[in-house]
Formats: sequence, structure tokens, C-alpha cells
Amino acid sequence: MIKEVDLLGVFVPPLLLYVALAGLIWLPLRVALERAGFYRLVWHPALFNLAAYAIALAGVVAVLK
Repeated sequence: MIKEVDLLGVFVPPLLLYVALAGLIWLPLRVALERAGFYRLVWHPALFNLAAYAIALAGVVAVLK
């Protein structure tokens, strides 16, 4: 289990790296869904985006932990 990550001499918690990796997964997914017109079917796009990001973050944490 990783306790801290040395990032250019600064120790950061591993959750910060997980958040960045989840963002890299989530952004192309959001763009693809937007181009496909998926957001016309969604009641609240901002809430859907938050939930999709949370799922991506949970997946990253589950895979890397």
C-alpha cells in the first residue's frame, strides 16, 4: 500500500494521483457522450457528469489498490 508519492520533491497523497488519472479517463468519455448526443437523454447533465466521474475514480482506486 502506497502511503505517499514523491512528486518532484513534494510528497503528495496517492488519492491526488488517483483523481488525476480518473480525470484523464473521464474527459474523453464525456466528450464522446456529448458528440453522440447522449446528454439529450439525461435529465441533469451536471449531476450525470459528477456520478460518471465518481464511478471512474472508484474504478481507478479499486484497480490500483
